[in-house]
Amino acid sequence: MSKSKSMEQRILAGLAETNGRPMDWKQLVSKLGLHKSQYDSFEKAIDQLHHAGRLVIGEDKAIHLPGPGGRIVGRFEANQRGFGFVVPIDPDLAEDLYIPPEATGGAMTGDMVQARMSRRQVKGQMRAFGRVEKIISRGKDKFVGTLFQAGGQWMIQTDGKILHQPMVVDDVTAKGARPGDRVVARVTEYPEPLRPARGVVLEVLGAEGEFSTELMAVIREFDLPDTFGEPVESDLQGVLERFNHTIGHTLASGEVPRGRIDLRDEMIITIDPVDARDFDDAFNITSTDDGWELGVHIADVSAFVRAGSPLDKEASDRGNSVYLPRHVLPMLPEELSNGLCSLQEGQDRLTKSAFIRYNRAGKVISSRFANSVIRSKKRLTYEQATAIIENKTDGFDTSVVALLKEAETLARTIERRRRAEGMLHLELPDVELEYSSAGQVVDAHPADTSFSHTLIEMFMVEANEAVARVLDSYPVPFLRRIHPDPPEPALAQLRDFLKSFGYSLPKNPDRLDLQALIDAVSQKPTSFAVSYAVLRSLEKAVYSNRTIGHYALASKHYCHFTSPIRRYPDLVIHRLLHDHLTGRLQSKADRLRGQGDEMEKTGEHCSFTERRAEDAERQLTKTLVLQLLSGKVGQRFSGVVSGVSSLGAFVQLQKYRIEGVIRVEDLGSDWWELNIDGGTIVGKSSGRQIKIGDPMEVVIVSVDRVRRFLNLAPAERIEAAKKGKKPKESKIKMQKGGKRKTRQRRRAT
Repeated sequence: MSKSKSMEQRILAGLAETNGRPMDWKQLVSKLGLHKSQYDSFEKAIDQLHHAGRLVIGEDKAIHLPGPGGRIVGRFEANQRGFGFVVPIDPDLAEDLYIPPEATGGAMTGDMVQARMSRRQVKGQMRAFGRVEKIISRGKDKFVGTLFQAGGQWMIQTDGKILHQPMVVDDVTAKGARPGDRVVARVTEYPEPLRPARGVVLEVLGAEGEFSTELMAVIREFDLPDTFGEPVESDLQGVLERFNHTIGHTLASGEVPRGRIDLRDEMIITIDPVDARDFDDAFNITSTDDGWELGVHIADVSAFVRAGSPLDKEASDRGNSVYLPRHVLPMLPEELSNGLCSLQEGQDRLTKSAFIRYNRAGKVISSRFANSVIRSKKRLTYEQATAIIENKTDGFDTSVVALLKEAETLARTIERRRRAEGMLHLELPDVELEYSSAGQVVDAHPADTSFSHTLIEMFMVEANEAVARVLDSYPVPFLRRIHPDPPEPALAQLRDFLKSFGYSLPKNPDRLDLQALIDAVSQKPTSFAVSYAVLRSLEKAVYSNRTIGHYALASKHYCHFTSPIRRYPDLVIHRLLHDHLTGRLQSKADRLRGQGDEMEKTGEHCSFTERRAEDAERQLTKTLVLQLLSGKVGQRFSGVVSGVSSLGAFVQLQKYRIEGVIRVEDLGSDWWELNIDGGTIVGKSSGRQIKIGDPMEVVIVSVDRVRRFLNLAPAERIEAAKKGKKPKESKIKMQKGGKRKTRQRRRAT
């Protein structure tokens, strides 16, 4: 078998030659003719293939390929109403397979399953459905939840949407757990249709509702690494000692380390959030005869973290830092992330610099790069930068003010150019929490979107693009940040959705069409719904060595370079840029081309850890907001209808950027007809229409913090009830085809 094949390809080819006959570990190793030195890569490849569902490991540990015929292998996604979908691992199978409630076979969300597909006639049309034949591997066996007692039994209401029924647990007193405690439990018996899951408590996190408890609950639920092991600590100690004896000594004496340019006298500043501690990036601007030269200076983490070292392996495994409310899980130990690598004001720091020259229209004329040393002259927060841009300059040095004014002019020029090229800008601000001096969440509001954020975004995007351009001049693969074009089915659904708002899109819309749509609804009640719909029609940006460009940024060449303290792909790019600067990249071309498969795996892993970090941050933020709102039951808020379903109408509270539901029974006395495709619920008797994008005043009815659910009601209905008017029964009717179409659309959204 060819040595040029990747280990995964060799394993799959070897299994294919067995005609479906299972093989144990030793048999497969023997068949492939592997040496002991290859065992580690073999085991890693087996784990990755198994996780991806491309091979099956049975209960007897025998390894074989998934079954053929009318069978589909994929990940199961359950719905709380009992049915589910199998998302195929085969990319040629575009549609998810619907699994009726009676055919799930006990599968839970995240499980890798094998399902047999069948067809039956429904209302004159053949429809596909499936039955789970085998659970290949469980997606999860540990869960975080809240402990309670019911009917003499200890039970856990688990977080998330995997276990829809409580888990029974035994002998909780051994861990000293009490009702209301948040706990980590392992499943010992998976649920059956008429039998709940059983488990055992592994760890007691603390009382539900306390910040430290909820923080640890999210860390445990998402398996986030929160400590550094001894090998990393030992490697770190060596890095610090070597730095202090060499480069640190040189800097302390006022000299410049060999191979670096001295930028310590330049007016270079940083702009970051007020609570930031790790400063990746700084910038300066120089006026030229025909425009500007932008200098973007990025912490040179590659000077401290050597490829293949324990620090590097840990950073690779983590993929990125995780930024949770009031807590950071750094990719690198704080001695580096908040210390020697962080571009702190007044401190000499090693950097990699990109210098980009522009004409007065913001068009790039040339780019150059250097290893450098900087000394940041000022650390600004976004709020301070915004104040300067708005001419509130009291207390700021005149040189800092002058730089910010020049930066604003350049950033707006770059933004105009990029918008004209098709760059998309969605209006979807996050929520920002407000804390008391004791650290309690006391309020929340939409995050700041002032131009100071756009200014930094433009400069970082330009630097990322400049580095990608220079790496693209070599015949080597590298880890790009890619964003595929939106698929036509998703755009077709977007067009259908927009009809209910009176907006239209061309049959084959380009980025300019999408941006014109977003601009048309800017500052209107429908802005969130439309921007969110556009976002859902787009693919997700990922890390890959494929050369397909970045759709949302309208960029042909793009990678991540500007945040190596907190993103591993940036560190990988820094090493390639260093090879370019030292003249060694061309000579490494053949070796790098042979690492394409490994690079793609790194991209897939970092894309996963990025999504995991985002999900964890989103979950803890939602938990804290719901805790805040649990003290505001009965209060009135402004919202916008964000969705409709058979459950009722979903409304986003504008202030808190959180979604709640108005159940059908709380909509009002009427026979309500639901049109999911049109995004409306219409009262048959009253003619009242509730449509996505409509503003609505609502009252918080209840908050379910365990299930993370917010129940709302129309404010006028609550106020009418207070006046003694008895509400009549509400019912809902699905319009023909609505339910079926919702299922078909599930994957695209």
